[in-house]
Amino acid sequence: MIEAISTLTTANLTRSPAWQASFSIDGKYLAVCFGNPDTHVKIWQCCKKQRKSSHHDAGKCVVEEEEWKLLATIRDEGHTRSIRSVSFAPTSISYDVVPILATASFDGKVLIWEYCHDDDDDEDDLMQEKHHDNSSTNSNNEQSSTSSYFEPIAQLEGHDNEIKDLAWNTTGSLLASCGRDKTIWIWECFLPGTIGGVDNNNMNEDDGEAFECLAVLQGHDGDVKSIAFGPSHNQWGEGEEILVSASYDNTIKVWAEEAGDWYCAMTLGEDSVPQSMPSSSSGGGIVHTSTVWSVGFAPGGVRFFSGSDDGAMAIWKLYTATERKKLFPTEQVVSSTDGLWKCVGRLPDAHSSYAVFSIDCAPTRAGHGRIASAG
Repeated sequence: MIEAISTLTTANLTRSPAWQASFSIDGKYLAVCFGNPDTHVKIWQCCKKQRKSSHHDAGKCVVEEEEWKLLATIRDEGHTRSIRSVSFAPTSISYDVVPILATASFDGKVLIWEYCHDDDDDEDDLMQEKHHDNSSTNSNNEQSSTSSYFEPIAQLEGHDNEIKDLAWNTTGSLLASCGRDKTIWIWECFLPGTIGGVDNNNMNEDDGEAFECLAVLQGHDGDVKSIAFGPSHNQWGEGEEILVSASYDNTIKVWAEEAGDWYCAMTLGEDSVPQSMPSSSSGGGIVHTSTVWSVGFAPGGVRFFSGSDDGAMAIWKLYTATERKKLFPTEQVVSSTDGLWKCVGRLPDAHSSYAVFSIDCAPTRAGHGRIASAG
């Protein structure tokens, strides 16, 4: 059974929707972006505390508890319209660097934020923790620490209007953004701890040069709603990763890199549902008949999932070039060495005919085959 551990909100946020949440890769930080009328970002830190349990003899049993403390609030430091997406760079656990956060807004800008902390206040923070009593969970959510904040270190511009989603690759060397202008921008990132990244732990105000636009991908006929990086498994181009994008045009596109250039390797949208699976009577067997809101890769990257406004959730499987030639010899591909994505499963009423807005797959350690969807 799944139950709520903490409720991280305050009473005055009832009119501001929480658009997106993002954990840091080590699970120590959680960022949530809120929309209008009070658009802002809140960042919480998970604090571990130990206490003696009263349920055991002599009080010798020590129980570890988690408490989420409001660390910082980003409100008026850069974005001029509703903040739609937030995502931590996946670098904080492997290289012991400070958290880096990306935010995207309807103002068409991506901002990069670095966590800053005043070391002089560490002793004061420690004293406060020692005197902390068993107050309610929300008591620490009302006011952030004055010694901790996130500072903007770079501003990435290019989109004509609203940005809908952000995605880092697994190493934090690439950041992608997508939006209403039907484009996807891919930025190369030289973050601390990544290949070619800055040497020092803390970036500075001149580190806008640490982000370079590699490609602007065009091909969708509608808003690009969601993007996700996944492994290429040496089936497309020369790069180690591919990017999938979901759009208002009812399609999913697969993008790959060849000799430094990104190209559209496949368009998934006119595929017929296999006869062994339920299909939409109104769509003539097409996998998705309306806006594709979300895509997410399963651990290992040989499957990904998509959720649509038509209420369906689809499962896509990777076939290698060898398997494609044997099983699907008539399929058209860009290169003879390309693999193939095919729909192998479909839930036509995943949310009782309501739209499926978001999909995510649990990591392997959480249990095989676990998928979370929201609609």
